[in-house]
Amino acid sequence: MFLRILMCLFVVIPSMGWSPSLARAETELLVSAAASLTESFKEIGKSFSAKNPGVKVRYNFAGSGPLLQQIVQGAPVDIFASADQESMDKAEKGGFILPGSRMDFVGNSLVLIAPANMPLLAGLADLKSGRVQKIAIGNPESVPVGRYTKAALENQGLWESLAPKCVMGISVKQALEYVMRGEVEAGFVYATDAAGVKDKVRVVAEIPTVSRIVYPVAVVAGSANKEKGQAFIDYLRSPEAQGILAKYGFKRP
Repeated sequence: MFLRILMCLFVVIPSMGWSPSLARAETELLVSAAASLTESFKEIGKSFSAKNPGVKVRYNFAGSGPLLQQIVQGAPVDIFASADQESMDKAEKGGFILPGSRMDFVGNSLVLIAPANMPLLAGLADLKSGRVQKIAIGNPESVPVGRYTKAALENQGLWESLAPKCVMGISVKQALEYVMRGEVEAGFVYATDAAGVKDKVRVVAEIPTVSRIVYPVAVVAGSANKEKGQAFIDYLRSPEAQGILAKYGFKRP
């Protein structure tokens, strides 16, 4: 009788969907990252989870400015990855990141692009032409690529004449979309964004920036998973993660 009951249990338990993995609590990391990191971070998240069973990485991609505001307002974020030092400086000054966790992990460059089927541009000087009516950039008030662009144009004495033509995007991805759809004659994005859509946009020139484009990352002070968050940051400097970033066109910091 006892043997029959025991055999029944082995039949019933699997039918209820029980498995040893369900007994293991899953840790979920929420990473708020600059929009330009979208494709590379999605792949890195899968790689990190494969090496850390039980850890699931979720993402919130947007402009660094809006992401910082969400953290300031108490969003349950574990890791903040910004496309510029200014946004991370504000987070650090406000006490919103864990001391000692901040690290530069990758670099990028700024490029001038045009729709693939619009051979109007040969360089920056052509932007002043009457043939160019609209130029897509990230909003300098909240988007790092916009700040890099504005500073670069100011440095070359072009900002005042070109500002009236600028169409402001809420992220570098939106600026890229405007160019891809042919809604503008030109745009400024990161080299990594342009590299992903070579069939839709043409890189006209790499633009020298006033400050180097280096991405910092840090554990958010209010994170409930600080240890795993730090492990993710450490992984970003590993050969595997750096290889993924390089595949998408990023540079070493």
